[in-house]
Amino acid sequence: MAMTPSDAILARLTQLHPKVIDLSLDRMHRILAALGHPERRIPPVIHIAGTNGKGSTLAMIRAGLESAGKSVHAYTSPHLAQFHERIRLRGELIAEPDLAAALAECEAANGGQPITFFEITTAAAFLVFSRVPADYTLLEVGLGGRLDATNVIDAPRLCVITPISIDHTQYLGETMAEIAGEKAGILKRRTPCIVGPQDPVARKVIETRAERLSAPLRIARQDWDSRREGDNLIFHDDRGLMDLPLPHLLGPHQIINAGTAIAALRELGFGRIEARAAVVEAEWPARMQRLTRGPLVAAAGNCELWLDGGHNPAGGAAIAATLTEMARKPTHLVCGMLNTKDVAGYMRPLASHVQSLTAVPIPDAEATLPPQATAEAAEGIGIPARIAPDTLAAVRSLAAETPHARILVCGSLYLAGEVLRDNG
Repeated sequence: MAMTPSDAILARLTQLHPKVIDLSLDRMHRILAALGHPERRIPPVIHIAGTNGKGSTLAMIRAGLESAGKSVHAYTSPHLAQFHERIRLRGELIAEPDLAAALAECEAANGGQPITFFEITTAAAFLVFSRVPADYTLLEVGLGGRLDATNVIDAPRLCVITPISIDHTQYLGETMAEIAGEKAGILKRRTPCIVGPQDPVARKVIETRAERLSAPLRIARQDWDSRREGDNLIFHDDRGLMDLPLPHLLGPHQIINAGTAIAALRELGFGRIEARAAVVEAEWPARMQRLTRGPLVAAAGNCELWLDGGHNPAGGAAIAATLTEMARKPTHLVCGMLNTKDVAGYMRPLASHVQSLTAVPIPDAEATLPPQATAEAAEGIGIPARIAPDTLAAVRSLAAETPHARILVCGSLYLAGEVLRDNG
């Protein structure tokens, strides 16, 4: 694929990264001031933090709002196949000329000073959002919350905190309380917040900060709840009960994400029609996604081919729970992971659900875990493992040995992105 103008600018921007990574909002405030504070002129913001389910919840909220005829901007990360996925203007991926122009303007405003890739691209998103009218802006936190580059909105319309678990400990802290404190940093004075199901320690941290800020909370299992009953999703809160279809996105964890999205829509004044659209119309790639075309599918032959980008212990548990609900079938993993992740913690929930794991490298990822280390981690928790040079070779070998099985490519959003680029 030929390099686009935005690709060239993005490549230059990576060179501006500070020599020491420090979570701080100073660089964001500096570049936003140089740009004339576009963050103060963007449409009403729904700010979403949490460890798991942020993207799926955002996708469901967006589907619900758009079903009501509302125009919605959205900012998410990381991207899978192309950077443009991170910025949606009124529901559509940003066009290449608009992205290149915004990045160039931000590069000029920054004047070569140190800034992280996420910070300067977030500034570019704010810039384009400020210039295109819309009804809402959905902002997904990149890392943590308190010092995340998105946390420069003084008065969002609504905050959302999805379930919190242990992840990114090198930046957010070692304990649940420390990590929850970072996530709760998105709360703003008197701004309502929807809170997904939480560990008791995390919930207490969120409640304490909200009380200090007089921020009204709508808490899962207390003010609203969602559950599966047969082939239906049941949502209820103090305004009543809704009987809805199961989410289009697979897995029992999507029942929680759907409930969080519906609670957010209810807080914004929407009802059953928008709630139904949220669960049946939302799409979010690389979350137990069935692949149906491309060279990998051809290599899989008569095998089912699935893709998931989960990469932490909660992600592994979500896949395991989803496999439990799927038709019984021998399941084999093709797995590539980063060396910054809890590899054994991710694999442990999967051990009783899969027959084997084939470890592969993640192309073009500096932090890729060597396949030998991935295989050793799998063997250490009882999953028979081997190594393949790449995903295509792994799938081809499994299809030849185990026709009609289920093959799941998993372990990293970076690996998922590579698969989607080649098989989209």
